[in-house]
Amino acid sequence: MGTWSIHAFGNDEAADFAIELSESSNLDLIQSALEDVIVAAEYLEAPEADRGIAAAAVLALLNGQEIPGTLDEALSTWVKSQTTKPGSALLTKAQVVIERVLSENSELAELWIESDEYESWQDGLRLIKASLGR
Repeated sequence: MGTWSIHAFGNDEAADFAIELSESSNLDLIQSALEDVIVAAEYLEAPEADRGIAAAAVLALLNGQEIPGTLDEALSTWVKSQTTKPGSALLTKAQVVIERVLSENSELAELWIESDEYESWQDGLRLIKASLGR
């Protein structure tokens, strides 16, 4: 797993997602990343989970919340440039994604459970979920 921190953007998949998103002009990539997690087979693979977490974190940022971890400058600029807030349906999808990632049928959860930082990782995801509000 190409991971260097417990934070939403602390892995290769999320970093790639951030680059792609910073080059886009709308929320389509976020919607797609969330849908990929929601419609995934019973067992959720880690790459989709990482992208889903990053998408949820961006929605929390767009919702005016602060999320621990470092955003690269390009994504930070992108977030600041967005003029519309995410709708409640998208925020709800993001909350569903966080629950799915934390479930027992998640490869990412299985990988983190082997780490000393498992509880901190879970706490970070729960913070993102709470930051999405309703």
